[in-house]
Amino acid sequence: MSLTELSALALFGIILVMTLLSAYFSSSETAMVALNRYRLKHLVNAGHNGAKQAERLLKRPDRLLGVILIGNNLVNFSAASVATVLGLKLFGDSGVVIAPIALTVFFLVFAEVGPKTIAAERPEMIAFPSAFVLNPLLKFMYPGVWFINGISNLLVRPFLKAKGEDEEEGLSLEELRTVVGQGLRFSGRRQSIMLRVLDLEHVTVDDIMVPRTEMVGIDIDDDIDEIIDTMSTSQHTRLPIFKGDVNNMLGILHLRRTTRFINAEEIVKADLLALSAEPYYVPEGTPLHTQLFNFQKMRRRIAIVVDEYGDVQGIVTLEDILEEIVGEFTTDFAAHMPDISPQPDGSYLIDGLALVRDVNRALEWDLPEDGPKTLNGLVLEHLETIPDSNLCLRVNGYFFETRQISENVVKTVKITAPVYVSEPETDAA
Repeated sequence: MSLTELSALALFGIILVMTLLSAYFSSSETAMVALNRYRLKHLVNAGHNGAKQAERLLKRPDRLLGVILIGNNLVNFSAASVATVLGLKLFGDSGVVIAPIALTVFFLVFAEVGPKTIAAERPEMIAFPSAFVLNPLLKFMYPGVWFINGISNLLVRPFLKAKGEDEEEGLSLEELRTVVGQGLRFSGRRQSIMLRVLDLEHVTVDDIMVPRTEMVGIDIDDDIDEIIDTMSTSQHTRLPIFKGDVNNMLGILHLRRTTRFINAEEIVKADLLALSAEPYYVPEGTPLHTQLFNFQKMRRRIAIVVDEYGDVQGIVTLEDILEEIVGEFTTDFAAHMPDISPQPDGSYLIDGLALVRDVNRALEWDLPEDGPKTLNGLVLEHLETIPDSNLCLRVNGYFFETRQISENVVKTVKITAPVYVSEPETDAA
């Protein structure tokens, strides 16, 4: 029986069936392409059967697209023929014009846009069940798929990757950071820790070290009573030992080793030097992720940061790096002394030696971090001189007012954040 002998109702039923088939092929194509490759690998490793079938198809995307497009085009062109016959039956000769227009609108809505939108939103729901149909269909249609792919691959070969190139590119560090920051299903503390781990590459020991002006250590030239007092009041378990100046470093003393002298009548400086370990030096500018591995490799927990001339710039410890990842966990009460004091007018009174990074993180500000590490350094850099008296200036739209200056250092500064941060500028008054 030919198409012309079928009733209009039967022809319409055939079109509906072909619409469903076309919708299946269209949605399968979009769903397969929209699958998250990393989640797909996870599901494959977890033993998901649908994911295994989909992965098998995606290993050869040309064959996957071949079987889908052959099936889709075969259904669409057949539907166009049936629609033409139906148009002739219902509208006569004018149906030849009406049928393609009506079928195009019908297929666009119900066989293309609608199914593909659903597939793009929920690719796994469509792709995994479809994979169980597409795999055997590919075997059945393999001769046709092989022929079509042979011609198309010949035409597109200049645009394909060379054999030596990786078949699949991994994520860059910035792309991975975007995934962690926006693509995770969980947020909060775990997400913050993962982001901080990724940021270790952009943070150096200079950003977290204790500067030499704040270093607590033992000057071997001091009286033994002063040395004992330093040891007994120290909030740190490891102290550097130097002679006269921190640049003349002699060693690192672990205070736990000095417990043997608790009941001794007299402590000799030579005994302290004998118990100290050789100082471990690292150059300034060392990225934190590198220093973390170096600590592990050298089996050290504390390092002396030096500049290109060998002068001591500060101390960095393993705990400092860990706190950069997980946040503050120290029991040192001195570490919890408030450096930032909110004022009634909305401004903040901040210690001049506070790190710019810490201030930005605590107050969610945007002070420049690519230059000086402390607020004191930031003020002096913008003034290009050491002020003799208190003054005001504007940095990145933030209003600075120095409150205490002594020993060539801005001890305290009052900062007011702008409602809208303007372009970087500096105005001294």
